[in-house]
Amino acid sequence: MGKNRFEAFSDGVLAIIITIMVLEMKVPHDPSFEALSALAPVFLSYILSFVYVGIYWNNHHHMLHTVHRVSGTMLWANLHLLFWLSLLPFATGWLGENHFAPLPTALYGVVLLMASIAYMILQRLIIAADGEQAVLKQAIGDDWKGKISPIAYAFGIAVSLRWHWLAQILYTLVALMWLIPDRRIERVLPGQAV
Repeated sequence: MGKNRFEAFSDGVLAIIITIMVLEMKVPHDPSFEALSALAPVFLSYILSFVYVGIYWNNHHHMLHTVHRVSGTMLWANLHLLFWLSLLPFATGWLGENHFAPLPTALYGVVLLMASIAYMILQRLIIAADGEQAVLKQAIGDDWKGKISPIAYAFGIAVSLRWHWLAQILYTLVALMWLIPDRRIERVLPGQAV
């Protein structure tokens, strides 16, 4: 099976996720700065989630450039990833509407953790399909970002009920870490539009 439908479906789901998140932000009925400032937690949670969806879309796009053939197992692993990412609008809304309270912060971390695990599963299946000389394996190397992220999410979940502010800082730092341009796949696939 080719990867065009695989990529197109994933792109469509991620676009819908972003659309749902922005539609969840309700317009204030009062034309005052106070009414707008009351929406700050909702807007901040949206920004963080938008960045996360963007990071997943970008990395997924680059990762698929290394794929030579798509297996049924990869399709299911991709659906597993998309399932967890599809819960991001709910977690984002609950987090923002409740002003970053401890339990919504913990749930947000669970969604991030499970999405990162699902991404790692997909990544490993792609590498396994291409064998020891897999382009993706060469590109990701030690993958220190991929290893640090779930540890940070798990720690954030563990401390969120007592120190939810620390969990929120961890989630933001992981996002910032991934915002640094990652050229690993571009270096392994020179001359290709990635």
